[in-house]
Amino acid sequence: MQNMERVTLRIPKQQIEEVEQMVETGEFPNRSEAIRSAVRDMLNEQADKRESTKPKTAERSWAKV
Repeated sequence: MQNMERVTLRIPKQQIEEVEQMVETGEFPNRSEAIRSAVRDMLNEQADKRESTKPKTAERSWAKV
C-alpha cells in the first residue's frame, strides 16, 4: 500500500450524499476511494490539458543519437 496522508475536508451535504449513494450501489467500496478516484481524474485531466498545450517539436525519439 502506498503512503497515505489523512486529509480533512468539508464537502456540501448534498455532494457527500451523492458519494454515499455511489458507495451503496457498489460503484466504490467506500467514500475514501470515491474521493481518491475523483482526485485522480482531476489530476489526469489537468495533465492532459498541460500536454495538449505543449509546443509540438519535430524531434522524434527514434532519431536521437
